[in-house]
Amino acid sequence: MKILAIETSCDETAVAVVEASGGGSFSKGFAGLSTRREAPSSASFKILGNALLSQVEKHAEYGGVFPALAKREHAKNLVPLLEAALEEAELLHESEQELDEALRASLADLLAREGALAENLLEFLKECERPALDAIAVTAGPGLEPALWVGINFAKALAAAWGLPIVAVNHMEGHVLAGLAQKSGETLEIKGVEVPILALLISGGHTELVLMREWLEYELIGQTRDDAVGEAFDKVARMLGLLYPGGPQISKLAEAARNEPDDFIKGLALPRPMLHDATCDFSFAGLKTAVLYLLKKQDGINDEDKKRIALAFEEAVSEVLWAKTARALKETGAKTVVIGGGVSANTHIRRVFKENIAKEFPGVDLRIPSADLTTDNALMIALAGYFRALRSDFADPATLSASGALSLA
Repeated sequence: MKILAIETSCDETAVAVVEASGGGSFSKGFAGLSTRREAPSSASFKILGNALLSQVEKHAEYGGVFPALAKREHAKNLVPLLEAALEEAELLHESEQELDEALRASLADLLAREGALAENLLEFLKECERPALDAIAVTAGPGLEPALWVGINFAKALAAAWGLPIVAVNHMEGHVLAGLAQKSGETLEIKGVEVPILALLISGGHTELVLMREWLEYELIGQTRDDAVGEAFDKVARMLGLLYPGGPQISKLAEAARNEPDDFIKGLALPRPMLHDATCDFSFAGLKTAVLYLLKKQDGINDEDKKRIALAFEEAVSEVLWAKTARALKETGAKTVVIGGGVSANTHIRRVFKENIAKEFPGVDLRIPSADLTTDNALMIALAGYFRALRSDFADPATLSASGALSLA
C-alpha cells in the first residue's frame, strides 16, 4: 500500500510517501481488511519520499509558535513539499491535464482561506498525472487548529482530485508508532512488539502515560496537571535568556555541566513535584516556579550559573519522568515501553531510561525513536495511517475536521 502522508500540526510542514506492507491483510480495493487486536508480528515501511521544512527560525523571535504565521507557512510550503516527495518517490510524472470546471471550482472553494494554496495546487494538478497512490493520511489533531486545517483541506483537495480515501490520524498515535519502529536505512519496521505497551508521550504540549493493552486501543494512565514537560523546558530556557526552542539549549548546557566536578551543583536543590504521589500524574509548574524564585534571589547570572541551573532542572525532570513511568510499569505489567514526542530527543532522558530499564525491569523492551523521528514528521503519520487503513478506518471528507485537543484515550 502506498500512502501519501501530510503533517501540519505545529511548526513543521511535512509530506512523505511510504510503501507499507505486513501488519494485516491488504488487497486492491481494501478488501480483506484486518481487525486484529494483537500487535502485528511484522510491518515494513519503505520510505519512498520524505520532505520537511521547519519554521523554528521564523518563530524564534516570538519565543514560541505564532499560529497565524504557522498557518501561512504551511499554505506556502505544502505544494513544493508534495512535489519534492513525489519526485523522490519517482511518482511525479509531468503531463498536461484537463481539470473539470466543477472540480476546479470545488477545490478553489475548499482552499479559499488558505492563501495562495489553491492557485498553487490547481497549477500543480494541471501539470502532473495522478500518482500511483492508495490512500492519503493527514494529521487531524491534536495541535494548532489553524495549522491543522491547512493540512486537512489540502488532503481533502488531493483526495477529491485523485479519487483517494483519507485517513485522519491522531498525531500522538503517530509518535507512539514512530517510537516502536526500528529504522534501517530507508526502511522502518515494527516487529517483535509485545502488548501491553506503555507509552510515555513528552512534547511541548503533552506529558502523558498511555497504555495499549490491545493494538491501537488506548487507556490514559497518567498526565500532567499543569505544564507539559516541553513547555517547562521552554519557559525555563526563556528565564535563562536562551533561544527558542529551549529544550535543546538546556540539554546542551546540562551535558556540558556533567563534565564539571561532582560538586558543581552542590547546594542547588530543585523540587521533584509529585514524585511520591500515589498516582502516575505529573506536575511541572512548581519546578518552573522554583527556578524563577532561584533567579530572583540572585543578582544576575553568568554562564556557569546557567549551566548549573540547566543541570539541576534536567536532573529533576528526568527523575520525575522515570519515577512515574516505573510506577506505571509496576501497576500495568507492560511488556514494552515506548517514548515519543519531541522531548524524547533529550540525551539525558534517553540515558536515564536505558539505564533504569536495564537495571530495574530487565524483561521489558524499551523502544525510543531515532532522532529524526522524535520531532513532528510525516513518516509517523504514514505509519499510523497505514494501520488505520488496514481497519478500513477512513474519514468522511464532508465531516473531517481539525481537533486541537484530540486525545488518544
